[in-house]
Amino acid sequence: MDSDTREYEADDSTDYKYSEEELNSLQDYRYDEIRDISASGEKYCMRVCIVAEGCYPYVVGGVSSWIHSLIQSFSNIEFILLAIVANRTMRGRFVYELPENLTEVYEVYLEDVDWVRKRKEGRSLLKLSDREYRALRCLILNQYIDWSVLFQMFRAKEISLNDLLMGEDFYRAVRDCYDLQFSQIVFSDFLWTMRSIYLPLFLVLKTDVPKADLYHCVATGYAGVIGCMAKDLHGSRILISEHGIYTREREEELIRAKWVRGIYKNIWIDQFHKMSSLAYQEADLVTSLYEHARELQMELGCPAEKTVVTPNGIDTKKLEHLPRKKEEDKKYIHLGAILRVTPVKDVKTMIQAFAYAKERQPRLKLWILGPTDEDQTYAQECFELVETMQIPDVVFTGRIDVRDYLGRMDITILTSISEGQPLTILESYAAHCPVIATDVGNCSGLIYGEDDAFGQAGILTHVMNIDEISQAMLELAGDAKKRAQMGENGYRRLMHKYQIGHMRAAYEKIYQDFANNAGLAYESQKQGGDEWLESD
Repeated sequence: MDSDTREYEADDSTDYKYSEEELNSLQDYRYDEIRDISASGEKYCMRVCIVAEGCYPYVVGGVSSWIHSLIQSFSNIEFILLAIVANRTMRGRFVYELPENLTEVYEVYLEDVDWVRKRKEGRSLLKLSDREYRALRCLILNQYIDWSVLFQMFRAKEISLNDLLMGEDFYRAVRDCYDLQFSQIVFSDFLWTMRSIYLPLFLVLKTDVPKADLYHCVATGYAGVIGCMAKDLHGSRILISEHGIYTREREEELIRAKWVRGIYKNIWIDQFHKMSSLAYQEADLVTSLYEHARELQMELGCPAEKTVVTPNGIDTKKLEHLPRKKEEDKKYIHLGAILRVTPVKDVKTMIQAFAYAKERQPRLKLWILGPTDEDQTYAQECFELVETMQIPDVVFTGRIDVRDYLGRMDITILTSISEGQPLTILESYAAHCPVIATDVGNCSGLIYGEDDAFGQAGILTHVMNIDEISQAMLELAGDAKKRAQMGENGYRRLMHKYQIGHMRAAYEKIYQDFANNAGLAYESQKQGGDEWLESD
């Protein structure tokens, strides 16, 4: 069989093992309903569908903590969750106890088999109408895209992705794109790359979206596409809350990626740009965590009148009366890193910087406070780095309750290569603890302040700069008075702008406005509890 015409096969290439019964009976797979407690008789004033990608409820910290707290904060609202994950190996692997007002969870897989049964030998491949073909061609050529036609096409037809991706229409559209823009590269490589790019998008377009009054997308990208499909299908409204700027984060990942090279990096980046452009175009409101992020959204095409800044907030009462240093702790200057041990947190740079600082200040002790199971290969590399460099006083705790450790820290540190507005910095301020952080996301604003006079609350360094990070460790380790003053500055900044009540008030107004515009009787209620305190 020619390499350009071989077919995608339904196989067990993922870790998930399908039974013979599943393979024989399942046809056009849409989504799995994991949990449904809607029969509980609870009454809610509005039904909100949270659309999240690669976070809640599978990993702790960061965006996941924010989603969990948001749901808990509005017990008057019924939430359902549409979770976008890589593949079926993640199915049902929740690390959160789901709140009672989260009544349904659906999973969408970006890597999956084609559940439309193969037709008999001699079948004809899928044939698109002229209108459908034009929409597909414009999508691939990144011209004016009629997304509504694409949404309708995937709803109206039992589309086999094998038939679509291996069919004449997709081939012709890709060939046109190749001839116009990419004729300098090998066509067969280009064709298969385009199939791999569009497979996850088409899997998303095949999703049956549950009905809701509001679709709250916690990113643009694939989550934004689902929100826009829902708007097209149900006439509902869309709220987008970006913690990091999705398109820019994907750009950064692709630039560093080794699995994609040369011009193909740009093709992948363009794919994320067109999805984000759709989300910004169709959204009714787009939030960001800080002003510079809002500016980036507008730079990427989001109309200014749709944008609003809604900073993070934490429950400071849950960080009162923290356990302080034990007697055996007092001989050390404790440096705490509250994080998930993953590449984006750049734990290796932190470890190397600590090694150099430790040589000059033997009293330093590094606590890496967070789970190590999300990327076990990377975590093992971090363990081996400590062992190879023979660095003393480095402790990996694994998953912990931040409250058991935070009060014992003299300094906290975050060496991430990408962030939004880190909750760990706010948690540190609640404990009157200064922070060392890399200059990503809103770390600068949290440390130096934005339109306030509270003063510097830590030290900012460049990304992956071992020398700068090491020097910052030594500077704060050597000056207890400076640590105390910076910690107090951070605490005052937190109390002024970043408490959970500030965030609740912002989203209370947003949800109420959406409910009123939909003709729903929104009733405010006493807010529920919060769970911000997992390792990030």
